[in-house]
Amino acid sequence: METRLADVIVPEVFNQYVIQRTAELSAIRNSGIAAPVPGVEVPHGGSTVNMPYWNDLTGDDEVLSDSVALTPGNIAASKDVAVILARGRAWGVNDLAAAFSGANPDPMRTIGDLVAQYWARKEQAVLLAILKGIFGAASMSDHLLDISEETGNDAIISADTMIDALSLLGDAGSQLSGIITHSAVMYDLAKKNILDAKITARNSLDAPELSTYLGRRLICDDSAPVDDGVYTTYLFGQSAIGYAEGSLPVPTETDRNALAGVELLVNRREFIMHPRGVKWSASSISGVTPKNTELGTGANWVRVYEGKNVRIVALKHKIGPFVADTGSGDTA
Repeated sequence: METRLADVIVPEVFNQYVIQRTAELSAIRNSGIAAPVPGVEVPHGGSTVNMPYWNDLTGDDEVLSDSVALTPGNIAASKDVAVILARGRAWGVNDLAAAFSGANPDPMRTIGDLVAQYWARKEQAVLLAILKGIFGAASMSDHLLDISEETGNDAIISADTMIDALSLLGDAGSQLSGIITHSAVMYDLAKKNILDAKITARNSLDAPELSTYLGRRLICDDSAPVDDGVYTTYLFGQSAIGYAEGSLPVPTETDRNALAGVELLVNRREFIMHPRGVKWSASSISGVTPKNTELGTGANWVRVYEGKNVRIVALKHKIGPFVADTGSGDTA
């Protein structure tokens, strides 16, 4: 009897394996940039999740007195809002032919690895779309350093320009511990011999070999923005991105198109990937849940945290050799 996809895929087991394996493969989550938000879950129904937070304490201290009572101040709460992302993908047996072959000793695990790799890439694409969106919002302008219009060394990424980007958060700049950038930027830094020691994953199949720059873990992604020679490099603090995985009624299922003779695998997900402190405002979306292009629209985001508490900074820059300063008094 012919083996069918339904014979090797157990939806309950497969879905949990894909979720776990995607987390293992995700450089964003492995780096600590994205982390769970305590007490936040993806609800059944609805399109957003409220994420309340306490505002910082304000007001002057008072001199203690044996006759005058202290004046109580308010501890006010505000609301951050995350959007729920609902995504899915279907594959035909031709897409999975090698993994589905009879020679494969564990086709479910192998197919699961392929699906997890796919979702790890898509999560990174979602994050880059979100970053484009939040830095298109006027409220995040003080977290963006654009040196791309400068000339010579002043337009090129370097230790000095990276420090300038860190300084946008003032005394909170030391909390920025991770970097996402284009591979061209990483190789440019490597050629200039200013990358730090390499970090090698325990299992080379789980994550690529990564480097650090100014002691901060560097994640390379060729989807990072580049426009006419101008690159955008992002710096993050730990848990700057809130993450939560939802639970759909039917996340994984198989089917068969009998007329076409095609086996189908369908995988659906619902999750939150949210920049902490930048509220989703949904000013312009066409459906219940946004597409990446809509995540990348500045009008859909507004900062609600105090500036230093939003642990994300962007640096727009160029790459290339340093321009030599020959001075004005050279003689032959």
